[in-house]
Amino acid sequence: MLQIIQLLLSGIAQGCIYGLIALGFVLIYKATETVSFAQGELMMLGAFCAFAGMALFGLPFWLAAILSVVAMAAFGVLLELVVIRPILGQPQFSIVMLTIGIGYVARGLITMIPGIGTDTHTLAVPYKDQTWKLGALVINVEQAAIIAATAVLCGLLYAMFRYSKLGIAMQASSQNQLAAYYMGIPVKRLNGLVWGLAAAVAAIAGMLLAPITFVHANMGFIGLKAFPAAVVGGFGSLPGAIVGGLVIGIVESLAGFYLPDGFKDTAPYIVVLIMLMVKPNGLFGEKLRKKV
Repeated sequence: MLQIIQLLLSGIAQGCIYGLIALGFVLIYKATETVSFAQGELMMLGAFCAFAGMALFGLPFWLAAILSVVAMAAFGVLLELVVIRPILGQPQFSIVMLTIGIGYVARGLITMIPGIGTDTHTLAVPYKDQTWKLGALVINVEQAAIIAATAVLCGLLYAMFRYSKLGIAMQASSQNQLAAYYMGIPVKRLNGLVWGLAAAVAAIAGMLLAPITFVHANMGFIGLKAFPAAVVGGFGSLPGAIVGGLVIGIVESLAGFYLPDGFKDTAPYIVVLIMLMVKPNGLFGEKLRKKV
């Protein structure tokens, strides 16, 4: 039983990372009906920003983390304004390929930095390698920090979308951009803010993941496992992104322990295939109907 609890805690922590990255997928999709495959690389850039602030400028972790989130939010807004907005209205395939290209460019630029981009780095967080003991149960503080930070972030996002004018305007824009525009909502500006919010959430995910997997140029590939989380939860649902991430994380953790080698990496995609056969819209996806 203790072993199962340990595996569940590990899976929930990993699933929270998937869920945070999947939040970025869903936020951008709801705002612009565009799938951004650059979320993993935005996460990687956020982790490198925090590492640079601590290693190069000697900043404490909390200040480096805040500055990294702010910097990535500004980068997301700028990215939407300069790169994404001019191509909106083109076929979806073009936009998807553009986001894939953004990911490759970001990864390539990082690897070109001498002495940093090609190495693996440790993010010196205050709770690194600490554990809590509850009887025979050992809890990794790094995993507990991931779960707690994800819960707090979800609460803040819920409060923003539920009570703030900005969040309500984002909801209105995601439901019908044309109607929102006619009601005086600045849709283009909101799209930029959504990209900034998605980049900020990705940066938080990167800083939470970095103490476990280290900081390196290829850590963004985890976004390929976050995409199944968005599909499982329902691509139009923000709570579904977190739930889908938890499902993928727990399944991956259990498969890695109980099944032969190789099943851990394929388990998320098997779950997606099953979900698409059983419930194509995902756990919390909306059913869309059209009159013919």
